Amino acid sequence: MDTFELSSNCCAGLQARITSENESVGTDQVIQFLSVKKVTGGPVDRYRLIISDGVNFIQAMLATQCNSMVEDTSVAKFTVAVIERASCSLVQNKRLVILLGVRVLGNPGQKLGNPIALDQTESDVPVAGTSNGAPANGTNGHAQLTFPIEGLSPYQNNWTIKARVTQKSDMKTWSNNKGEGKLFNVTLMDNTGEIKGTAFNTVADELFSRLEQGKVYYISKARVNFAKKKFNNLSNDYELTFEKNTQIEECHETSELPQVRYEFSALDQLEKLGKDSITDVIGIIKEVGTLAEITTRATNRLLQKRELTLVDKTEFSVQLTLWGKQAESFNAEPGAVGAFKGVRVGDFGGVSLSMISSSQMQIDPSMEECYKLRGWYDSQGSEIKFQSKTVRSGGPSIGFNRTEARSLNEIKESELGMGDKPDFFSCRGTIVHIRGENMSYPACTSENCSKKMTNEGDSWICDKCGNRADAPEYRYIVSMAVADWSGQAWLQAFNDAGVVIFGMSANDLQELKMQDESKYLAAIHKANCKTYNFSCRAKKDSFDDRVRVRYGISRIEPSNYAEEGYHLIEMLDSPWAQ
Repeated sequence: MDTFELSSNCCAGLQARITSENESVGTDQVIQFLSVKKVTGGPVDRYRLIISDGVNFIQAMLATQCNSMVEDTSVAKFTVAVIERASCSLVQNKRLVILLGVRVLGNPGQKLGNPIALDQTESDVPVAGTSNGAPANGTNGHAQLTFPIEGLSPYQNNWTIKARVTQKSDMKTWSNNKGEGKLFNVTLMDNTGEIKGTAFNTVADELFSRLEQGKVYYISKARVNFAKKKFNNLSNDYELTFEKNTQIEECHETSELPQVRYEFSALDQLEKLGKDSITDVIGIIKEVGTLAEITTRATNRLLQKRELTLVDKTEFSVQLTLWGKQAESFNAEPGAVGAFKGVRVGDFGGVSLSMISSSQMQIDPSMEECYKLRGWYDSQGSEIKFQSKTVRSGGPSIGFNRTEARSLNEIKESELGMGDKPDFFSCRGTIVHIRGENMSYPACTSENCSKKMTNEGDSWICDKCGNRADAPEYRYIVSMAVADWSGQAWLQAFNDAGVVIFGMSANDLQELKMQDESKYLAAIHKANCKTYNFSCRAKKDSFDDRVRVRYGISRIEPSNYAEEGYHLIEMLDSPWAQ
């Protein structure tokens, strides 16, 4: 890669040297273009620029005689160039640099340095529409130099962005020992990037109906903060807080802004991303589950959920969970194409996906990937038997593979789980012992968060998200010995599997333990000596400098002896038995 050295303090120097309007000066300063955007609405094409000297950046305009350099991509984002001549236009007592001549040096493909905005107010300057660099009296009150989202930081005061609302959350409420409140957030996008915006309380009430997903707005006078990455999965280091004096006005000139920007991951690559990663996926919706309700016992709050099965050209399938209003209002039929942005990768049951508050969903979107996927599925994909990346607890026998079930001794002998990636297997066994201590833990009551909560006397607080509640919601984490004809192994059962084993929720079992120890022990005893079909994940773990393999139950179902009998008949009729 070529190395470039920018002229430090060039941005401040340009404004200092050009002292009068339309004065032209020669310069050999080296700068980098951080943004090159066409201005619409004028009689001729104009391009607004963000130029950087590696320390600061300012806004500028490109003289129309240089337009061909943009059109042939010589001048583009991250291009490094020498400014040969420049002038300045004074508009409303604000100085706007006009580049009259530039010489391109190259393009490193990335931003050089860590420039911050020079303390200036050009972001409010009306766009010049004439060809000689002099300002014109625009007829459009919003023909203005808008600031790129990627250039926003807490160090600017006067800026206006033009952005599309690509995601809007529901109105959320909270209540804790500090009081009550409400909020909603949006994801804003322009051609340079994305940023999260949040409104609280009375501001949230005022703006909730004004900001609509898919529409474009001019936004100014919001507070720029450092992003709280715990609650923000965008790549931007900053986020916006809308305040009482924040100005928001709808923009009807929207063609220059993209709708949604995707970076799709193929379904067979999800394992490589890791738990809690955020990604985009596109797939055929092969199955649509029924709407289910989960009651949060601690707050008696109902949560709606719906599970979709997605498939793609890799011939894999994965389960994606919708929550809340998205689950309730979902009405697409099996066979539709779904594009999902910003979904969270989970590792329960192998690999699973979950919508979160900032996720976006489009059904049958107008994009090339959708058309290709639809053509593939209609021509051949609908006949394929897909390999599942997700195995589910309860329900039909999708995860358990009888033909590939292994004995417990074979699982140990083959050292499953000792590699860099987890291994998945099916087995059949009988529970012979359940450890009665610490079979559950106090889990967070927030949607999509199941981390441990800590008792602080009059309330419980989540160690991860900070949520407070009067009581936690207990979740299973059970260690148990399982045996078959070949040997014995210790398996770990999580919440869904625990409900199947004990026939009650972890909250109910915890309540039984607190009220009547004998009934608690009887419930554990009753769960012993039952045979199940298990789908498991084997993954190595280090403890006290010792490497061991943990076998986690991804899916569990009681043995169906009728199905087992039919399977034996099929085996006897197969070439294997001949």
